[in-house]
Amino acid sequence: MGNQTATFCILAVYIAVMIGIGFYTSRKTKSANDFMLGGRNVGSWLTAFSYGTTYFSAVVFIGYAGQFGWNYGVSATWIGIGNAVLGSMLPWLILGKRTRLMSNHLGAKTMPEYFERRFDSKKLKTVAAAIVFIFLIPYTASVYNGLSRLFGMVFDLGDNGYVYIILAMALLSAVYVILGGYSATALNDFFQGMIMLVGIVAVVICTLNGKGGFSSAIEQLGEIEAQKNLDTLFGPDPVNLFGVVVLTSIGTWGLPQMVQKFYAIKNEKAIAKGTVISTLFALVVAGGSYFMGGFVRLYCTTDSADTSKAFINVTNGKPEFDSMVPALLDSALPDILIGLVVVLVLSASLSTLSSLVLTSSSTLTNDLIKPRMKNLSDKKEMTIMRVLIAVFLVISVIIACNKNASISTLMSYSWGALSGSFLGPFMYGLFSKKTSKAACIASFCTGVGITVIHMTLFGFGIEAFSGLTETVKSWDLPLNILSPINAGAFAMLVSIIEVPIISRFTKKPDDAVVENAFSSLKASV
Repeated sequence: MGNQTATFCILAVYIAVMIGIGFYTSRKTKSANDFMLGGRNVGSWLTAFSYGTTYFSAVVFIGYAGQFGWNYGVSATWIGIGNAVLGSMLPWLILGKRTRLMSNHLGAKTMPEYFERRFDSKKLKTVAAAIVFIFLIPYTASVYNGLSRLFGMVFDLGDNGYVYIILAMALLSAVYVILGGYSATALNDFFQGMIMLVGIVAVVICTLNGKGGFSSAIEQLGEIEAQKNLDTLFGPDPVNLFGVVVLTSIGTWGLPQMVQKFYAIKNEKAIAKGTVISTLFALVVAGGSYFMGGFVRLYCTTDSADTSKAFINVTNGKPEFDSMVPALLDSALPDILIGLVVVLVLSASLSTLSSLVLTSSSTLTNDLIKPRMKNLSDKKEMTIMRVLIAVFLVISVIIACNKNASISTLMSYSWGALSGSFLGPFMYGLFSKKTSKAACIASFCTGVGITVIHMTLFGFGIEAFSGLTETVKSWDLPLNILSPINAGAFAMLVSIIEVPIISRFTKKPDDAVVENAFSSLKASV
C-alpha cells in the first residue's frame, strides 16, 4: 500500500482508546455479576450497539460479503436486510422483554444457567455449557482469519505475517476484556460501532464511484458472462440465498453471545428504544457490507498470471473468497481511507471477539467450575474467568493459524451447532409452559449431531469416511444442499420444529418450577 503512516497513527489512537476504556471500567467492576452482565444496568444505546457489533465482524465484512457477493451479486443485499429485520428487530421485539424478566427472576447469568433453572436440570446446564465453550472456538477463529486477511493486504507482512496479526489482536482483546468485563465490552462496542457506521458508508460510496456510479456498476455486473443474473433483484440462486438469510438471521435467536445482551439491559423502556437503534445499525452495517460485496466481481480477476489478484485456488480450482473484499478495498479506496477501513474491520472484530471470549469464560466458570467449588468468592470467580479468557484465546489462535480454514465455513459450523442446539428450547421456554426437558435434550443432540456429521463427512475430509462421502456426493443433490451454511440453517429449522412436537409427548417440568419462571412475566420494571 501507499501511505501507511496515517494507518499506523489511526491504529495507535484506536488501541490507546480501547485500553483506556478497559482501565476506566475496571474500577467499576467489583463483582462477578458486574464482570458478566455489567450489573444488569446497561442502557439502550450501549446494549443495541453491543448487540450489533457482536453480530457483525470481519466474518461478515471480509468472508461472507466476498463469498456471497461473488455468488449472488447485488441480491446479496437481501442477507443484510434479513439480518436487520429477522436477526435484529424481531429478536428485540419478541425475545427482549421476556428474556430480561425471566433471566433476572431466575437469577440466570448465562444461557446454560437459564436452562438449568427454567427446566430444573443441572445436566442441561452442564451439557449446554460444554456446547457453548466448544463451538464458540471456531467462530472466534473465523474472526481472526478475517482480520489477518485485511492486515496482510494493508501492511504486506509476508507469508507468516497473519500469525503476528492474530497474536496481536488476541492480546488486545484480552487486555480490555480482562480489565473491565462486560462494562468494558459494552462501552468499547459503542465506540467501535460509530466507527463501523462511518466506515461502511465510506466504503460503499468508494466502491460505486470506482466503477462509475451505481447505474454503471449494475450494468457492468449484467455483462459478466461467467455468471448470469448478478444484477437482478433475487440473483442467480434465490433458494440458496434464502438459506444464507436463515443461517445469518434466525441464528441470532439462539446464540448465547447475542441473547445474553437482553440479560444485562436496564429496563423495558430501554428495550423499546434499543429495538430501533439495533435495527437501523444492522441495516447500515450488514446491508452496506453485502451490498458492497455484490460488486467484488468487478474488482477481482481470475487471471492466475497476475499473482496480486489471483482468486482461483491453484490446488482445487475454487475461488478464494476471503481474498476478494481486501482486493476490492485495495482497488477502490484511496490511501487515506485505508486506515479508516482497517479500524472499521478491527472494531467489528474486536467487539465480536470480546463478546465471544466473555461469554465462553463466564459460561465455563459459572456453569461448570463454580458448582464444583464450595465457597467460591466473587474475587476468585473473576480471577478464574480472566484466566479462562486467556485459555480460550490461545485455543482460538491455534485454530486460526491454519491459513486454509475458510471464514464462512468456520462460522457456519459454529452458528449451526449453537443455534441449532439452543434456538428451539430457549424460545419456546420463554413462551410455552409445556416445553419439556426431553425436547431440550433432543434439540441439543440434533444441533450438535447435524454439525458434527457434516464436519466429519465434508469438512475435515476424514479418510475413514471417504467412501460414504463420495457416495453422498454422487447423489448429485440439487441446490448445493451439502454446504456448511445449509447444514447450519437445517439444524436451526429442525430445532424449531422438533421442540413443540417432542414436548407434546413428554413430561414437562414440575408445575412449581414452571409457575415460578412464568410469574416473572407479570412483573413490571
